[in-house]
Amino acid sequence: MEKFTTLTGVAAPLPFINIDTDMIIPKDYLKTIKRTGLGKGLFAEMRYNDDGSENADFVLNKPAYRHASIIVAGDNFGCGSSREHAPWALLDYGIRCVISTSFADIFYNNCFNNGILPIRVSKEDLDKLFDDADRGSNSTLTVDLASQEIHGPDGGIVHFEIDPAKKEKLLNGLDEIGLTLVKAPSIATFEETLATERPWA
Repeated sequence: MEKFTTLTGVAAPLPFINIDTDMIIPKDYLKTIKRTGLGKGLFAEMRYNDDGSENADFVLNKPAYRHASIIVAGDNFGCGSSREHAPWALLDYGIRCVISTSFADIFYNNCFNNGILPIRVSKEDLDKLFDDADRGSNSTLTVDLASQEIHGPDGGIVHFEIDPAKKEKLLNGLDEIGLTLVKAPSIATFEETLATERPWA
């Protein structure tokens, strides 16, 4: 998993509440178990018209936001079903950070296991970040995970809280498997000791 240290990128505003996982990646795209290729389906029902053409009014189809790597969203982002395809689709598109006041728990934890940083901020700070994100090509934010700060285009700083263990996972690029592999020497020692002391086990 790619480490997350500092990210500087365009922030796209999605000022809607309750953006659920079906909106993030519709069920039609759930037939694959691969993590790649899902970016084309990200927000598909909002990004595309019925004939498959792009919806020019959707934020990610606007020239200034086509290469956004940060999303600033309304309350309760990632609610709905627990599909892990949602963070896969965000990551495949190029989104590494989502900022909101609140997230659904399963989606929130899935983000950390896929190299995406979900940041919870207050309503007041979210309003400031929406203002920053509304600036089109000037909507660049810098997210510094080590210092737990978001720097706006005018020099404003928003501080955020994060669980220390989750922070370390992202800083070191470790998912659950990676965390286990870090302890591989201890696991091997335990297994050798067990084989000697309890050969019947």
